[in-house]
Amino acid sequence: MKDQSYKKSWYKLDNAGKLYPSIVSARMSTVFRMSVELTEEVDPKALQSALNHTIQRFPYFKVNLHRGLFWYYFEYSDRMPKIEKETFYPCMFMKYKRSESFPFRILYYNNILSAEFSHSICDGNGAVTFMKTLLVQYFKKKKGIECEPFDGVLDLESPIDPAEYEDSFNKYYKKGTPLPERNKPAVHFPFGLIEKGKYIIITGTSPIEPIKKLAKSYECTMTQLVTALYFDAIQEYVSQLEGSAKRKMMGRVVMNIPVDLRQLFPSKTLKNFFISIKPEIDLRLGHYSLEEIIHGVKNYMNMSINEKNISRYISRNVQNEKKLYIRMMPLFFKNLIMPTIYSRFGERGFTSSISNLGIIKMPKELTPFIKKIEVIPPPSVENKMKVVMLSYLDQLVLCFGSTTYNTEIEKVFFRKIRKLGIPVKIETNMR
Repeated sequence: MKDQSYKKSWYKLDNAGKLYPSIVSARMSTVFRMSVELTEEVDPKALQSALNHTIQRFPYFKVNLHRGLFWYYFEYSDRMPKIEKETFYPCMFMKYKRSESFPFRILYYNNILSAEFSHSICDGNGAVTFMKTLLVQYFKKKKGIECEPFDGVLDLESPIDPAEYEDSFNKYYKKGTPLPERNKPAVHFPFGLIEKGKYIIITGTSPIEPIKKLAKSYECTMTQLVTALYFDAIQEYVSQLEGSAKRKMMGRVVMNIPVDLRQLFPSKTLKNFFISIKPEIDLRLGHYSLEEIIHGVKNYMNMSINEKNISRYISRNVQNEKKLYIRMMPLFFKNLIMPTIYSRFGERGFTSSISNLGIIKMPKELTPFIKKIEVIPPPSVENKMKVVMLSYLDQLVLCFGSTTYNTEIEKVFFRKIRKLGIPVKIETNMR
């Protein structure tokens, strides 16, 4: 694909993406990762060649961040991104504010191929599309494999559709829609933070069929079941605490669940397009059975995930951006106040988060060479623990990202899954 018309192009950050450059720090990198475990070691030469071809089809990712007077913006770069051999912890601080740095990186280590993205350029949907397209090109270079057209894989020769980089928040914003209530403070895990530059990953892999059957027996989805089990694990952990530690945790346990809005609106964007909903349990009201939690989560999600309700959250986000005093506020001042605003009205309202990327499918020509896929959530200071779940082939992969050494809640969570008769293989980068 010829990209000459894009070499001088610049791109606005989408409504969600505008937030991240202002709040990024060494501890809150706003970087998430998608990793693919191959059946053989990664070939760096083939990977670099594949990236060189793939990135030309994603000119809105082949960008550098620049400061404007009022907002950051992305400018197309003539430079070519280089792959890197992995040497650090995942999802580390990305220096993409430097004029020649890209807001993503491609890493390899033995048989693991990883792509890390700043949330300023995309969400999980954009990351999956990019990775699928990159893998198709990699195996074409490496093994001469030609894949048939496949959902979520971009044809490198196809024209670039402006809908791929549109701000769908603004497109589907409806003026006059009533706004949702502000977040109220939630309880947070009383764990100390690990050192800067470290990030603890604990991944559990289970066969998907028994979990699907269990969810069916409760007449709920797998997302609802896993969310309920996570609530129950937190509840059990808190019940074992004593004194002031227990009193601090006796409150609203709130889960942040991102919803991919492409399931509600006909958007093709590969930028950010998600809104978070927030089911909760209040431990001050007493002990909840698993059935009670599932019932509450199921009813909340069924009532929340619809176009009418989601439109309120889109309106809130877009209206904030459109306020005259926000638009006219110099960027340096936005950078000063945004971390405090995000902490106060964002992360303080959640205890943890669960993202479900759903079923990830690969072209049938590639599945013999791909053993496993996992996605690692971005690290956070206040939400010290986050979870991403996805399914690939016959596996359900649950990945905890943590900025604390305390692993008690993960242990309780996976122990509950095993008690339900579901085997779990646990892997971690803890040393």
